[in-house]
Formats: sequence, C-alpha cells, structure tokens
Amino acid sequence: MLSIDLNCDLGEGSGNDAEIMPFISSANIACGYHASDEKMMFETIGLAMQNNVAIGAHPSFKDKENFGRKEYILGMDEYYELIINQLEKIRKIAVQCSARLHHVKPHGALYNLSARQQPVAAIIAKAVYDFDNKIIVYGLSQSHSVSEAEKLGLKTANEIFADRTYQDDGSLTP
Repeated sequence: MLSIDLNCDLGEGSGNDAEIMPFISSANIACGYHASDEKMMFETIGLAMQNNVAIGAHPSFKDKENFGRKEYILGMDEYYELIINQLEKIRKIAVQCSARLHHVKPHGALYNLSARQQPVAAIIAKAVYDFDNKIIVYGLSQSHSVSEAEKLGLKTANEIFADRTYQDDGSLTP
C-alpha cells in the first residue's frame, strides 16, 4: 500500500516545533552539528513521542555558522565518522527517552552531496548500516543516496519536496 509521509526538519531552533508536530508523520531531528544541542534534541524527541511522530536523525556537516549548507570535501573515513558520531549522539538521547530511531536523513549540503556523488552516498549508507541496519534512509528520489542504501539492503524512502525547486537534472536547487 502506498502512503505519504509528511516529513519535517525539526530541533533546529525555529521555536515552532510544538505547533508543527501534530501535522507531520516523521521528524528529522538535528544532531547538533548544524543546529541543536542535547537539551533541544531531548525536547524534540519528547514532542515527537507525544504526537506519535517517527523519529529520525538529521546529521550534517559540522557547520553551525552556515547552518550545514556549506559543502566540505572530506576523506571517506571522515564522512563515515561524521555520520556515526551524530547517530550515536542522538541515539543516546533517544534511549533516555525510551525512543527508537526510525530513519536517517542527511541535512543540507551533505544531503545534496550524497544525492549526486556515489562514493559519498555509499559511505553514508555503510555508516547507517553499521549503526543499525533496520533504520530507513531518506533520500532524494532516484538519487545515489537511495540506490547506495538499497545495495546494502537498507530500507529507503524516496523523497520529493513540495516547497523546493528542482534543476533540469532532477537535483534540488541549492
């Protein structure tokens, strides 16, 4: 059966998470690198649980200054550690809340880089698989993010954006 998942990035300090939460089915919660801190992650996970919203990790480049929108070229082991460190950070808080992570959706520049560069998508998928191979990877529809996760046997969610524009090649407009 097909379904629509209304997904939203939260825990980023906008101040309106509680108002948005009743209208969505899944939340991508910032893991502290582009926005958020442990207190905000704890509060956002609590809100998600109160509203029966699936809890997702929203890892990014360590880039609060640019809100995770600046692209960084790293070594493959650095991409892996970037993802693992953030997943461990948010899982620790989720466990304190008796919650379980449902999905992973990279944020901003990391999301776009993973969508278009197969090696980055592969290492992100590997990190997610090693962390918890039951987690769903959210990625841009028909992108490397999705295909690389599927190669490892991970469940995936193909995304489209109602509030963004697209380039002729199907990629998101930066």
